[in-house]
Amino acid sequence: MTIMEPRKHGSSADGAVGGRLSRFEGRLKITGEAVYALEYPAERLAHAVLIQSTIAAGLVTSVAIDDALAAPGVLMVLTPEDDLGLTVSADWQGNRPEEKPYYPLPRQVEFNGQSIVAVIAESREQAEEAARLVRITYAPQEGVASLEDPKAGEGKRLDQLSVAWGDAEAALARSPVRIEATYRTPREYHCAMEPHGLTAAWEGDQLTIWEPSQWAHGMARMYAEWFSLPVENVRIVSPFIGGGFGSKGQPLAYGAVAVAAARKLGRPVRLAVTRPQNFTSYGGRAATRQTIALGATEDGILQAIVHRGASETSVYADVPEQTGAATPILYKVENFSSESRVVPVNTVSPGALRGPGKNPSAFGIECAMEELAHALGMDPLELRLKNYADRDYQSGKPWSTRMLREALTQGAEAFGWARRSAAPRSMRRGNKLIGWGIGCGTFPVIRAPSEAMIRILANGRVQVVSGSIDMGQGTYTILAQTASEALGVPVEEVDVILGDSNLPGAAIAGGSMLAGSITGAVHKAAQAARDELIGLALSEAGSPFRDTGANTLAIAGGRISAREDGPSLTLPQLMAALGRDEIEVRRNTLTDDVQSAEDQKKAWTTMSRVQGPTMGDYSMHSWCAHFAEVEVDEDFGTVRVSRMVSAFDCGRLYNPKLVESQWRGGIIMGIGQALLEEGVIDPRNGRTMNANLGDYLVPTNADIPDLQVISVGVPDLNASALGGKGVGEVGIVGVAPAIANAVFHATGKRVRDLPITLEKLI
Repeated sequence: MTIMEPRKHGSSADGAVGGRLSRFEGRLKITGEAVYALEYPAERLAHAVLIQSTIAAGLVTSVAIDDALAAPGVLMVLTPEDDLGLTVSADWQGNRPEEKPYYPLPRQVEFNGQSIVAVIAESREQAEEAARLVRITYAPQEGVASLEDPKAGEGKRLDQLSVAWGDAEAALARSPVRIEATYRTPREYHCAMEPHGLTAAWEGDQLTIWEPSQWAHGMARMYAEWFSLPVENVRIVSPFIGGGFGSKGQPLAYGAVAVAAARKLGRPVRLAVTRPQNFTSYGGRAATRQTIALGATEDGILQAIVHRGASETSVYADVPEQTGAATPILYKVENFSSESRVVPVNTVSPGALRGPGKNPSAFGIECAMEELAHALGMDPLELRLKNYADRDYQSGKPWSTRMLREALTQGAEAFGWARRSAAPRSMRRGNKLIGWGIGCGTFPVIRAPSEAMIRILANGRVQVVSGSIDMGQGTYTILAQTASEALGVPVEEVDVILGDSNLPGAAIAGGSMLAGSITGAVHKAAQAARDELIGLALSEAGSPFRDTGANTLAIAGGRISAREDGPSLTLPQLMAALGRDEIEVRRNTLTDDVQSAEDQKKAWTTMSRVQGPTMGDYSMHSWCAHFAEVEVDEDFGTVRVSRMVSAFDCGRLYNPKLVESQWRGGIIMGIGQALLEEGVIDPRNGRTMNANLGDYLVPTNADIPDLQVISVGVPDLNASALGGKGVGEVGIVGVAPAIANAVFHATGKRVRDLPITLEKLI
C-alpha cells in the first residue's frame, strides 16, 4: 500500500526527524478510503463462522451437522472429525518441536469459548443461520475457572523469572519499618476497534491472506509451517490495522480454519470473528496476584524487597505475565527476592497486552511504595527520590540513559505536587474528596534487525519500501521523515509502502521495538541511496557534475548542487541526465555474521535475533512518572480521574506529535484498567460473562480528563541508530497505581485489587 498524504500537513521543518508531522494515513482512515483486511473484494467469496464450546473442560463426543448441511447456501461444516492436514509450527524463536499434527478444531475442550466447529456458506448470514442448527454433545470434565478458584492451587515456580540478590528475608526481618500486602489484577482484554478476521485465497500452492498483522513476516512463516509450504508461497497483506495492542502478532486457530476451508473449497474464504468471540479466540492479559513486602529504615531507605507473584495461564501452555518485571529495576535495594509462578486454569492462553509484565508489576511495587511512604509519614515523591536507582542492580550494568529523576521532579512541578496536603481525606472540592497519587513506570528497550528499500524514481519521488506495519502508531509518517532527512528531499516527495510480507523484512510491531528498528534500516538505506546518487552524478558520462570533482555535491530540498557556483539540478533533471528510470538500494541492520539468505529469512520471520535491554554494555529502558488527581464523590463513592500529568524519558522523539498521541493512548488504557476493566468469569463453567463492549467497560471520551504529557528524555544512541527508545507501551505502565494511590489519599481506604469500583470503597 502506497501512502501519499504529506502535502497538506505541517511545515517543511516538520518533514525532518523530530518534526510534528500529522499522520500520513489519517485522511484515508477518517474518510473510509483505507481498506482493511475484511474489506478486500474477492470473486466467489465464501464466508465462515465459528461455533465455540460451552464447557470449560471435557470432550466433544458428537457433532450433528446434517441439518446445517441441508440449510440454504451451506458449502461445508468442519468439525473435530476433520483432519485438516496441519502440522505444529515453530515457536517465536524458530524452534520447532518434533513433527506432530495441529488441530485448530480440537476434540479435547480446554476452555469455555474454544472454537470447535466452523460452518462455511455462500453468505455470512447463511453460515450464521446454519450454525444454529449444529448440535454438539460433550462429556464434561472438572475444570479450574480462574486464578481465585480454590482448585487452582499455587501453580508452578518459574526459575528463569525468579530473581534474588543479597539476603532479602533476613534484611526484611531486621528492618525497623515493614509493610506487606497482596495486590491483584483481573483478566483484561484487548478490545481493538477492528475485530479479528481474515480473507484467505489459494492459487495452486500459493496462499494470500489479508489479515490485520503486527508481524507480516512472522505470520507468513507460521502459516507456511502449518500448511507445509515454503514461506515464499505465503503472502500476508496488512496495510492498515484497526488496533492490535499485542493481539495481532501471530496467526490463531480461526486463521488456520479459514485457510484450510479455502483450500478444501478451492475458493476464497472470509472469517470475521464476532465481538464476543474476540474475548476467547486469543488471550488477553492474565489475571495476576502478587504479595510484596518492603523493609526500610526509619528515614525511608529501602533495605529489602520480597516479591511473590503468580499469574494464570492455560492448561496447555505456560505463558507468564511477569509480575516481577518492573520490581527489580525501579529502586535501589541491596537485598531482593522475587519469585514468579504460573497457575494453569481453563482459559485460552494469555497473550501480550500493552505493557505486558511491566504493567501489573508496576501496580504492585508502586502501590507498595505508597503504602511504605504512608507508614513512614513521608512524602511519596521524597521516598522515590531517596531510593533512586543509580544503576541496574539486577544486571549490575549502568543505565544507558535514565531520566526518571527528571521525570519525577519536572512532572511534580507541572502537577503542583508541592501543594499536596499529606493526610488522607484532607483535600476536597465541594462534596468531592480530592486525592493525588504517583506511579512510576518502565519498559525495556528491545532491539531487532530490519531491512528497508529506497527507490529514487525518474520523476524525483522517493519510495520507502518495508514489510513493517502501521497499526496507528505512525510508521508511515516517521519513515517518510527519516528518508526525507537522510536523502535531503522534501517529505512531500516521499511515498511509503508497507504492510506486505513480500516486502523487505522487518521486526514485529510489539515490545515497542519497531520504530527504533525500522528507522535504523531506512536511515541506512537512504544514506546509501544518497551516496549512490552522488557517485553516479560524479562518474556518469551524461552528468553535468562529472568534472566538478569528488566531495563537492550536496542534496537539499530535492536538488543536487555543486558547492559555490556549480550546476544545480532537481532530482528529475539529474535522473534524466543519467538516463535512469530508478535507483534502488536495499540495506539491513543485521550483524556481519548473518550472511546466508536462509539466516536472513530466519531473522525476519522469528525472534531469534531480538536483543533484550541488557544484551550489551548497558541496561536500556524507557521511563515515566505519572501524577494523578481523582475526585471521589463523598455521597455516592464514584471515582473520576480529574487531571493527570505524566513525564517520560523515551530518548529522542522521532515525531513528538505522534509520540504524545501514543503516550496519551497508553494513559487512557491505564485509566480503564484502574477503574473499569475486568473479565467476569462464571465460577461454575469458566465462561467470560461480559464478553461484549456493553458489559466489559472501556473508557470513553467522557471518562478522560486533560492529559498533560512531558518529555524529559535525551537521545540514546546505545538504544537505537537515531537515539530513540520505545514509546508505545511505557505510557500505560504506572497509571493504575497512580490512580489507586490517589484514591487512597482521597478516601483513606486502600483498594488493592483492580478495578477500583464503588463497592470496594464502601
